[in-house]
Amino acid sequence: MDLAYLRAHPAQLPLFLTHQRIRETPVSGGDICTASRLTLDDGNSVFAKTWPEKDPGGVPENFFDTEAAGLRWLREADAVAVPEVIVALPELLALEWVEPGPATPEAARRFGADLAALHRAGAPAFGADWPGFIGALPQDNTPSDGPWPGWFARRRLAPFLRRSVDGGALSGAEVALVERVIDRIDEYGGAEPPARIHGDLWPGNVLWGADGRAWLVDPAAHGGHRETDLAQLALFGGAPHLDLILAAYQEVWPLADGWRERLPVHQLHLLLVHTALFGAAYRDAVGTVARAALSV
Repeated sequence: MDLAYLRAHPAQLPLFLTHQRIRETPVSGGDICTASRLTLDDGNSVFAKTWPEKDPGGVPENFFDTEAAGLRWLREADAVAVPEVIVALPELLALEWVEPGPATPEAARRFGADLAALHRAGAPAFGADWPGFIGALPQDNTPSDGPWPGWFARRRLAPFLRRSVDGGALSGAEVALVERVIDRIDEYGGAEPPARIHGDLWPGNVLWGADGRAWLVDPAAHGGHRETDLAQLALFGGAPHLDLILAAYQEVWPLADGWRERLPVHQLHLLLVHTALFGAAYRDAVGTVARAALSV
């Protein structure tokens, strides 16, 4: 099987893997799926993701189709580098292989400018026309004309707050703080139209390539507020050369006044996803970010 054959016959990939007709090498690629590098007969490689076999629940319906739809939509903007979707099946996803490289200052500046171009490509509404996932969790992508604050509170904050409470990940103190942010959501701006955003842009979902570009992977793509992507880039230690990324972004599409003060509001979504997924380990982070949002 070579790359041209795989593109023409994507449904045959599981059969070739089952019969060990393709060299498969485990690689790092996420906290949820099993990732591997598949080396084809013509020397080309692809990156493949499958649902862990040990999970008795099996792959959630539309899980890989949703990721594929988001990748294609981001790639259509012809802005930030996004891997080509080669195979999208219910049980696996195979993408263009990206050779890793260093996160150089030059790559960071290019990424900032390209990210601004991606956001500026826009979206028809807040949400998306495909089912949503973030990590392994479903996320409501029902399209909405907005305005952004109420949509963000209903679709991004409240559902993951409920999941976190149901899982015992948050105490009453954190819940009260998040509820106050939700009550004040209209104070946090949102007059901009929907941007075309990655939606889960913590630094681990930026793949720095040997070609000198930053590639977007593992999206929860949808129409949203562009400040959300920038806020997520600052989480968990921050992306390399974040100051250069932001400066280059601002040169292409300047952000509205007060954007730095609003970043905690946007970060709260992804941190609530983490308490919903991973439990109380992220409890303090939720409290800290909610307090920062309330201090605006």
